[in-house]
Parts: sequence; C-alpha cells; structure tokens
Amino acid sequence: MKKLEDYMVNIPDFPKPGIIFRDVTGVLQDADGLQLSIDALMKELEGLEFDVIAGAESRGFIFGMPLAYNLHKAFVPVRKKGKLPRETVSATYELEYGTDVLEMHKDSIQPGQKVVLIDDLLATGGTAGAMAELVESLGGEVAKVLFLVELVDLKGREKLKDYEVASILKYEGK
Repeated sequence: MKKLEDYMVNIPDFPKPGIIFRDVTGVLQDADGLQLSIDALMKELEGLEFDVIAGAESRGFIFGMPLAYNLHKAFVPVRKKGKLPRETVSATYELEYGTDVLEMHKDSIQPGQKVVLIDDLLATGGTAGAMAELVESLGGEVAKVLFLVELVDLKGREKLKDYEVASILKYEGK
C-alpha cells in the first residue's frame, strides 16, 4: 500500500524558479490517498476536547468537513473578504506580495468555544494566524491548528508559537 506522501505531486519551478510546489490534488483525486489524509488528520484530533472546526477557503473546507462530520462537530467556513452573506468579523494578513483579508460570520463562534483550525498547507503562517485572530476576537479559544502539509523552511510555526500546531507531512525547502 502506498504512503500518503506518495500521493503528493511535486512540481518544480512553480510558481517561480527554485520553488517546488507541493500539490495536494494528487491526494484528493485518489480514493486511497484521500482516505489516508483524513485518517491521519483524525488521528491528530484523538483525545482533544473541542467544539468546532474552522477551515480556511478552500482546501481547509475540503479537509475540515469530513473531520467535522466524522466527529459530529460544527464546521465554520473562513472565507476571503466579501464572500459571506451575513455580518462578519475580519482579519488582515500578509501575503508574499501584499495583504489579504479573511472573514467569518460574527455568530459562528460563541465565547468559550474551543476551535480546531485546519488548512491544507502551513507556509508562513499568515492564513492560520488570521484565523486564530478571528476566533479569539469572538471569544473563542484555539484548541489546535492542523495542516496536511508543512513547508518547514518558511517557519510558519514561529508565527503560531502560541498554539498547538500539527502537520502530517513536512517538507524542507521552499
């Protein structure tokens, strides 16, 4: 049987020379790869007490929804600015070449709720940091931050040092 990392597709020199793009769609498009990924993420949540899973658009949705379903937890979508229809809270975060804004509904997290944050990739930690800011602005507590893939050299864990962080696959380099 193949291992989870066997389903990852590595694309050299994308989006620019010297970068190896770690593409998770190879995991998603194979039933065994998808099952291995969800099983590995589920294992990271064993024994953790929490109320809600929040996932970043769009791959955080893909990996977060099956976890929420399997664990009978609520799921909160965290989206780009202007995509949610009701009153929202927002957080700005740094990108490689500028900034972006994430939002969640103002009523999506109740004070005191423990929240697991999920996304496909930990790079610089900007997206997850913004998600944590949103949760905390609503009175929630970040119980864990979970990723399928981590690009270790980009030091995203440093930005998330105040939280418990886990990733399934770790890659050196950019």
